[in-house]
Amino acid sequence: MGVGGIDSTVLARIEGDHPEGVSSADILDTLASLGVRFSEATLRKWVQLGLLPRSVRVGRKGKHSGSQGMYPATIVRQILHIKEMLAGDLTIEQIQKEVLFVRGDIEELERSMQRIFKSLDQAIATVDSQTVTFVVTQDVTTAKDLAQQLLGKLTAIEQRLMGKAVVARSTVATG
Repeated sequence: MGVGGIDSTVLARIEGDHPEGVSSADILDTLASLGVRFSEATLRKWVQLGLLPRSVRVGRKGKHSGSQGMYPATIVRQILHIKEMLAGDLTIEQIQKEVLFVRGDIEELERSMQRIFKSLDQAIATVDSQTVTFVVTQDVTTAKDLAQQLLGKLTAIEQRLMGKAVVARSTVATG
């Protein structure tokens, strides 16, 4: 089973279908299709409180099309997780302090690294020397692997701390 009673494969498909991110309208439509009540106002509030990541402005194709706020595709999973915690008698304040205290920072780090690697890949494409291209490509590949390891380690640390907070709360509640 996944998060909030939604199968993990459904969540993975949603995330895979939107690698560039999702708009607030997409988030609300997706949650509604899953039978989950959630409003634009709640989305804005949870972003302001730091429970969810901020959107990133992405330009739209076409002249005078402006830009649109895009959230990471994992936001649907995060919303379901937060709703699950709230249903489990945690308060917003407890979730902020004990559970998601570094989640937004980790996600921002991941997005920053993605932008860096995209820029590096574009720069490599303009290099004339095959030797330089080969060496730099290997270095970037190594850096990408290290970045994934770092994100994995930070997420594991966060999850261990989350588990500790949940255990501590349940001990207090039953003691």
